[in-house]
Amino acid sequence: MTISVGTYDLDQDLVAAVLADRRPRCRVYPYPGSAVVLGRGSHLEVEVDLEVVSAEGIPILRRAGGGCTVVLDPGNVIISVVLPTEDFRDNRAWFDNITDWLIAGLTTLGVDGVHHDGISDLVRDDRKIAGSCIHRRVDALYYSASLLVRPDLPRVARLLPHPPREPQYRRGRAHLDFMGSLADAPMAADVAEFASALESALDVGRISRP
Repeated sequence: MTISVGTYDLDQDLVAAVLADRRPRCRVYPYPGSAVVLGRGSHLEVEVDLEVVSAEGIPILRRAGGGCTVVLDPGNVIISVVLPTEDFRDNRAWFDNITDWLIAGLTTLGVDGVHHDGISDLVRDDRKIAGSCIHRRVDALYYSASLLVRPDLPRVARLLPHPPREPQYRRGRAHLDFMGSLADAPMAADVAEFASALESALDVGRISRP
């Protein structure tokens, strides 16, 4: 079976703008379409059911950031942040600070009970509602999170086997027992409206620098 893997590059213009003027930027949007997205070091044959993905005609992309493979669809809201930096230091601190900032933005929208677990997950009611990754270059940090607002979770279970590594709080749970959503949150009936409201609630200037 011949599998083509493309590049996840939706935010390259955001990165270019920050590199040009050194001003931080944030963008929030529903994912436009569907895709299986590999992490930088993901092994395609291990993390994807290739027969099912091929049968359903879903594109496979690889992102610059780390982490395991995810499935994106229009029920996922993408939060992208690009910050000017001067070095490669403090990845753990950057993850923590950006996660705290995102949780504060969700709280502003009335989404309560969200906390940080694993390396970079957002969790609510003991279920994962967002995963994120960071890609560093010496002059910029790119952070991207996929927020599960109204995702097609049965599709995730079809396309992805159990991941080769998992956070402790997952406790071996299958996808449908581990992943949650914000379908009951204010404005979540309309994913585009939710994304717009969240973008308005997030002031990228409030992210604390390590």
